[in-house]
Amino acid sequence: MPAHVLRLSRDRLAPAARTALPPANRVLYLLEGALAVDGRALAVGSAWHGAGACATVAGPGGATVLRYELVKKDARTPGRPLLAHDVSLDANGAYLMRCDRVEFELGAEARPHRHRGGGIRYLVHGTLELRIEGERDRVIKAGEAWFESGREPVVARASATEETSFVRCAILPAEIRGQSSIVYVDPAEGARMRPRTYTMYVDEPFTLGKP
Repeated sequence: MPAHVLRLSRDRLAPAARTALPPANRVLYLLEGALAVDGRALAVGSAWHGAGACATVAGPGGATVLRYELVKKDARTPGRPLLAHDVSLDANGAYLMRCDRVEFELGAEARPHRHRGGGIRYLVHGTLELRIEGERDRVIKAGEAWFESGREPVVARASATEETSFVRCAILPAEIRGQSSIVYVDPAEGARMRPRTYTMYVDEPFTLGKP
């Protein structure tokens, strides 16, 4: 049985709200507003990573924050997650926590592919037609989240009329730090893809059990 769970919460913080978060392997991504983490300002569209306890303070207009946390299944964290999913990890394995943003050209399609590990995606803008092998086809809308294990082939097609982008946090093998996690079912597909833009925020190794 998996001992860990990856959780995504979307925190809407009131003006000047203060929050104390317990230790966890965590990424905070600022969607809008203003936020300081342990006294350091976080810019909109950027991310912070840490494993220890931390304190946040929202700005005078409040803040909306994506909070990704990898924790043991019995751990308690504030609030109610938007999405949570079990993650199977080898206690002796070496892993990293990655957070990045993917932006599609209009109508761009990601052909059948897998990833080297599982993660949660959150659609920031646009719509995404999503097909994951073994699951029902669906259309993801802005503000919705989904999990990809990395094992099942995935096909995704972005909106043809509006900007489409998502933020994701994935748990990956430490050996691919700084490298792409994507593996195309047909390796030739990668060379034929319409461009996508990737912005890397976090790509940090961590040790299981700490915290």
